[in-house]
Amino acid sequence: MRLFLPTPRETNLLILLGFAAFGYALYLRILVVDTPAIEVACAEGLVRMVCGLRRTVIELTDLQFFGGVALVCSVVHFIRPRFATLATGLVAALFGLILRNTGVSALAMAILIMGFARPVYVDRPRRAEAAGTRTTAPASSRQFH
Repeated sequence: MRLFLPTPRETNLLILLGFAAFGYALYLRILVVDTPAIEVACAEGLVRMVCGLRRTVIELTDLQFFGGVALVCSVVHFIRPRFATLATGLVAALFGLILRNTGVSALAMAILIMGFARPVYVDRPRRAEAAGTRTTAPASSRQFH
């Protein structure tokens, strides 16, 4: 048993996904949901893609969708750590934190963080075990005589 630890490649992908989710959630909140000009235009019946996106984001936020998805993924990750559940939980929690689902999303982030401190069985072997022994006996060894 050892701690769940993403590989360096998975860590880089998590960083990329986290920054992308953070940036897109900020875009949605600042430029789509909270902009008074878009709010007035959508209230007057302007049919644009941004109005549909705004309506969808507001409905999902009212349903606590992002926080709920983050909480489910974090609990699944805590029980059975996998990279996919970690990434999905991270992205959903970031969306929830920025789009006003803070209570549930913060709880999900805390559970995701606790998932790193829990010892689990990991499916992939350790590098030293997978590679085997790479050293050979010294030239002065009696094994080769």
